Amino acid sequence: MNNNIAVEAKGLGIKFTLNHKIKQRSGTVRTLVLNMLRSNDKKEDFWALRDVNLTIKKGEIISIIGKNGAGKSTLLKMIAGTLIPDEGSIRTEGVISALLELGAGFRSELTGRENIFLNGAILGLKLSTIRERFDSIVEFAELQKFLDLQVKNYSSGMRARLGFSIAAHVDADILIIDEVLAVGDAAFREKCKIKISEFISMGKTIVIVSHDMSMVTKFSTSALWIENGFIKASGDANKIIEEYLRCTV
Repeated sequence: MNNNIAVEAKGLGIKFTLNHKIKQRSGTVRTLVLNMLRSNDKKEDFWALRDVNLTIKKGEIISIIGKNGAGKSTLLKMIAGTLIPDEGSIRTEGVISALLELGAGFRSELTGRENIFLNGAILGLKLSTIRERFDSIVEFAELQKFLDLQVKNYSSGMRARLGFSIAAHVDADILIIDEVLAVGDAAFREKCKIKISEFISMGKTIVIVSHDMSMVTKFSTSALWIENGFIKASGDANKIIEEYLRCTV
């Protein structure tokens, strides 16, 4: 892979198996028993993504856009390495910090304090590094009063704040953000946007999934439009977003 490339995907595809319950017909006791012994599920393969070819250069800020269920989050998970493709290949260069889902990696029965250490370790931080950055993580998340509260009692906004703060304190080359800024208060969202701007100035590669087109337009240098599991368009962010809005609004 070229030294200037952060992410490269070729012919990427992934499928999931869907189970459809077969409706039982009424009949004799013998028929009902035989039907119970047989499989009541009809299995069908569903391709969430297929034939995806993608190159993301180092320092590029790319937004992945599309309707719900298009395959955006699935692509992010394959870039992060949490999903393995069924066909094609994907290669990445550098350390990845991925904030894929609200509270991903958190254990609800553990406290916020304990989850900082757990989630930090999942993202690749050493114990000594987590200890060094602990106060900064807590301060950014603004959760000082709730550190020793179990995360199951956190609101969605609190989970998002803690998750973003931990991910933001990883020495990553590639930052992946999936819709986490859609929750929480406006003040914290602005705080996160400032942090993203800092990452951009540091030359980090950033991959964003968001339905907030103003945010996408502000940060992105390029955009990838996914529709029904296939790439519909890619290129300059402003042009792709303009076309997307024209077709979907």
